[in-house]
Amino acid sequence: MKFTLSWLKEHLDTDADLTAILDCLNRIGHEVEGVENPGAALAAFKVARVLTAERHPQADKLQVLTVDAGDGEPLQIVCGAPNARAGLVGVLGLPGATVPANGMVLKVAAVRGVESNGMMCSSRELELGDDHDGIIELPEDAPVGTPFPDYAGLDDPVIDVSITPNRQDCMGVRGIARDLAAAGLGTLKPLDATPVATSGAGPEVRIEAPEGCPAYFGQTVSGVTNGAAPEWMQRRLKAIGQRPISALVDITNYVMIDLGRPLHVYDKAKLSGALTVRKAKPGEQVLALNEKTYTLDETITVIADENGVHDIGGIMGGEETGVSETTTDVVIECAYFEPEAIARAGQKLLLTSDARTRFERGVDPAFLEDGIAIAARLVTQICGGTASDVTRAGAVPKVGITTGYDPKLAETLGGMAIPAERQRDILESLGFTVQPLDANGDPCELTDACDGFRVTAPSWRRDVDGPADLVEEVIRIEGIDKVPSTPLPRAPGVAKPTATPEQKLERRIRRTAAARGLNEAVTWSFISESEAQAVGGGAWTLANPISEDLKVMRPSLLPGLMMAAARNVKRGATSVRLFELGRRYLAGGEKLTLTVLLAGDRSPRGWANGKAQPFGAFDAKGEALALLEAAGAPVGNLQVMGEAGAAWHPGQSATLRLGPKTVLAAFGMLHPSLTKTFDLDGPVAAVEIFLDAIPAKRANGFARPAYTPPALQAVTRDFAFIVPSTLAAGDLVRAVKGADKAVITDARLFDLFTGAGVEDGKKSLAVEVTLQPGDKSFTDAEIKAVADKVVAAAAKLGAVLRG
Repeated sequence: MKFTLSWLKEHLDTDADLTAILDCLNRIGHEVEGVENPGAALAAFKVARVLTAERHPQADKLQVLTVDAGDGEPLQIVCGAPNARAGLVGVLGLPGATVPANGMVLKVAAVRGVESNGMMCSSRELELGDDHDGIIELPEDAPVGTPFPDYAGLDDPVIDVSITPNRQDCMGVRGIARDLAAAGLGTLKPLDATPVATSGAGPEVRIEAPEGCPAYFGQTVSGVTNGAAPEWMQRRLKAIGQRPISALVDITNYVMIDLGRPLHVYDKAKLSGALTVRKAKPGEQVLALNEKTYTLDETITVIADENGVHDIGGIMGGEETGVSETTTDVVIECAYFEPEAIARAGQKLLLTSDARTRFERGVDPAFLEDGIAIAARLVTQICGGTASDVTRAGAVPKVGITTGYDPKLAETLGGMAIPAERQRDILESLGFTVQPLDANGDPCELTDACDGFRVTAPSWRRDVDGPADLVEEVIRIEGIDKVPSTPLPRAPGVAKPTATPEQKLERRIRRTAAARGLNEAVTWSFISESEAQAVGGGAWTLANPISEDLKVMRPSLLPGLMMAAARNVKRGATSVRLFELGRRYLAGGEKLTLTVLLAGDRSPRGWANGKAQPFGAFDAKGEALALLEAAGAPVGNLQVMGEAGAAWHPGQSATLRLGPKTVLAAFGMLHPSLTKTFDLDGPVAAVEIFLDAIPAKRANGFARPAYTPPALQAVTRDFAFIVPSTLAAGDLVRAVKGADKAVITDARLFDLFTGAGVEDGKKSLAVEVTLQPGDKSFTDAEIKAVADKVVAAAAKLGAVLRG
């Protein structure tokens, strides 16, 4: 919400300076986002009069001027403007001034051999308009020597305030002035809403959709001249970034920003029959003022006549009935649209406007009468014409609750004791009606025996819903900075740990991943439909997303990490190692997941290794096992089984499971079609660890006895087996390790061989087995018995001891 300081003072009678106003705005909850003073950039420009104008001796299109800048000494200026002439009063930029349009710093310089001491400026050069055909021409009586910002009224700071969504009353300058007055910064000036003299019947209006538009006021003004708006109005609109269009359009924009009351004007000659407020017919279309065509449905409230739709109610008018320079008769619309209906229609059409912003927050329904009176007065004063009677269709809804209020709540809820009389004054200054009550609930005078208030909220404060909101208003105006700091009570002794087991697990996983050289990423929990479809599709889709790119709740963390990896690769990263700990959103609920993505080079090129080495499936497996171990999973009991799914590369991916059903992780290479979808070149390895599937630790006692170092040295034996080429090495190692659990403490694969001496369809796997004696050393017979068990266990998988 932007407004100028002078605009604010149209409603607020105050002697406060800009700094005091800004401090007060921040203090009462209206955060000041910025302040700009357009006049500051023009401080070095002055009103000046051209005394003489002679042709430049070296250039036909240039003139040499003598200019009076009010200092007593005429200055020589070289000028190429065609309208430069003796007697003209314009704007002079002196040496040292910076031209806003191009940043050029003026200085004394020779132009074609003639010295020039500044520049006479055009509107475009000062960024005051688009006119560049000549220099600015001011009235003859403009005071020479006066700083141009002072003369033009440009020394008027523009204040930009962030209005919270619940404060719809402050979407107009008057609402902000009311809050400042309540805070003691001045007095709110009375608003002149005297109706203009009227003649004749008003326009014909019908309401067929009161659920979308309960009340519609219309008034005709005949015989208008739609020229340019007054300079003061244009100046204020320009200052806040609004482009002046014509007097009629500018009046509606001005009233909307000044009073928070959106309006619309129709060219009456372009209407046919009565204006009807109705629901759109399915497939009906309208060409809006933004020159875009919108297809409507039966949920959208529109304003139409016999020829069709001319206005998307409360959001944007239509191009076909818009006013132009030839308009002579207009119909002024001042209506109340239901906020919820406006919000749904705007979201459906993806159409935003200043009117929608105000209507969907809720404008003051009681201001219809005053709003159309003020609009009609401005139209007749600026454009002339005669106003008709006002047509009032529908019923103005009543808003503003009445509730009981105990002044003691300011202390119990807000933390600050404020006298009841002061609270009454604050609420009344904000427009609330306050009636003191006695113990029986009857009206009384405000005394110490007063038992509370009956408070009625004004029609412009639909956000107030109960006593807690009244406390907020009282504390806000009295000063949040005055609320005393009160420490929370703390129990004596050492604080108890509060982290849950899940939080401890997340902390441990993050530290382990970072220690392994992975970089943590935090990506959006929402992705587009196409991105979700690439990993199997999402179960949850938003009906009203912020963006189509953030529409589906992610079923996997892979899309976000792949997009992050692609951004890094495009910016020159040769090795990307990312991890994210977050939640997937599946049909069965939220699932805590750790996902790792490895892209680019695992090791750079060098003299020792030659070419750069990419990441492979075994790199992903190593990360999966290390992170699962950190998470407390029984890594030694895991089985490598099957393909990981459609998103993974067949034959280069697998799952880690506890038994055939409990999947703890998926790892391997991503499918090339998936990486191509996310604009990633080359192989990409990844890991998905499903933390919710890891078995929980026992609640009581220890899962195993305390570790006792063995007294005797372990014995190792090597076994080489010929096995089918389809047999997974992990299955063999697991079988060997389980051959004698009392003696065999470890088994690991140390060699894989195919080739000479090994028939086709077979491979040789060599396993190192560790045997741990107990209270005495093994005998040869005991070792042989264990070896026989190992060979027998391997034979069950089709393995034959290699001779």
